[in-house]
Amino acid sequence: MDRIAITGGAQLNGTIPVSGAKNSAIKLMAASLLTDQPLRLTNMPRLADTRFLGKLLTRLGVSVTESDGPDGQETVLHAPEITSGFAPYDLVRQMRASFNVLGPLVARSGQAKVSLPGGCTIGARPVDLHLQAIEALGAKIDLHEGYVYAQAPRGLKGAEIVFPIVSVGATEHAMLAAVLADGVTVIKNAACEPELVDLQECLNAMGAKVEGAGTPTVTITGVARLNGASHSVIPDRIEMGTYAVAAAMAGGEVRLTKARPELIESLSVKLEEAGATVVRTEDGVIVKRNGSRLNAVDLETAPFPGFATDLQAQFMALMTTANGESRIRETIFENRFMHAPELMRLGADISVHGGEARVRGVAQLEGAEVMATDLRASVSLVIAGLVARGETVVSRIYHLDRGFERLEEKLGACGAQVRRIKGDGEPEL
Repeated sequence: MDRIAITGGAQLNGTIPVSGAKNSAIKLMAASLLTDQPLRLTNMPRLADTRFLGKLLTRLGVSVTESDGPDGQETVLHAPEITSGFAPYDLVRQMRASFNVLGPLVARSGQAKVSLPGGCTIGARPVDLHLQAIEALGAKIDLHEGYVYAQAPRGLKGAEIVFPIVSVGATEHAMLAAVLADGVTVIKNAACEPELVDLQECLNAMGAKVEGAGTPTVTITGVARLNGASHSVIPDRIEMGTYAVAAAMAGGEVRLTKARPELIESLSVKLEEAGATVVRTEDGVIVKRNGSRLNAVDLETAPFPGFATDLQAQFMALMTTANGESRIRETIFENRFMHAPELMRLGADISVHGGEARVRGVAQLEGAEVMATDLRASVSLVIAGLVARGETVVSRIYHLDRGFERLEEKLGACGAQVRRIKGDGEPEL
């Protein structure tokens, strides 16, 4: 199993191009099930998660072709016919978002058998809202032996879907299913994340009629069929925010390109409050810190445009050496402070009480062996290692490989002393 070693103390200076968004790419890939024509996705990240989903889609009848095209990395997905409506546990368990093939399968072929995704280290993350949405569209849902059996032999029907709580995954799933439903579907209390706007733009390029993504109400007028299309994946705001935090942590000056600064505005404000300089540019941001110690600031995670839960671990790492005490409240997931004990192994002073963590800044972190517990926690340990005295070794980095493309290369190009230690074989996920 691979590990990453970081020798702390080097400032970061240079340019980092931001990759396409993982959280958007995997939902766009699922949209390929909705048409018998090719879907071409450009600005595609090459990640463990996209590889997992590609493997599942291939089983369902989709050909998945990766290449380097004129617009960079691209993937062409083509499903002339659905050859199987069965998504087994051994594939779905590797990535929760694989469950989102259920809606497109039922919408196009009238039936599906998809494994429940199982547990998650950062919280329960139930799929009940997903199932309620598919049922509202007229599918008959049965649960048996860990599988969802969904049937709509006469097709899905437009409906009003009111989510009791905001859910990004359920909103995306409802959109994917409703585009081929007969009639109008209105989704209320929808999530407003930028990835939903990206999904709307891709679906509309395929011939769908979706309006309102990015607002709490999404309206979908069903169409009889969708066409192929070409679509560029939105820049990854979590990757962008992660490298912005890394630059603030290590000091120096880093230009993040191929990105959109408005996607991390809530983070930028907090970085400036802490004492870093953030300059918005046309295609990203420049993050600078002259070496002076940062100030502790408080934050609370919230749905977009609030502070992203997927950046909470990274910001906690930043606060470990800030001057003063910061309070970090996690409101999205109930078990997302598992990185705190690992940061404490590096000398951080952190106490966790329920959904709040208190971080008292220390003058110096010390390198140590640490273990990644989930995707975002893994990169928070890398960020802390950038300033820790000596060497920090992060194990179980298959979590990191799920969401960060060429991390060692991108950080190394800016002067970080970071290297991958190759292990034996692939991890069991």
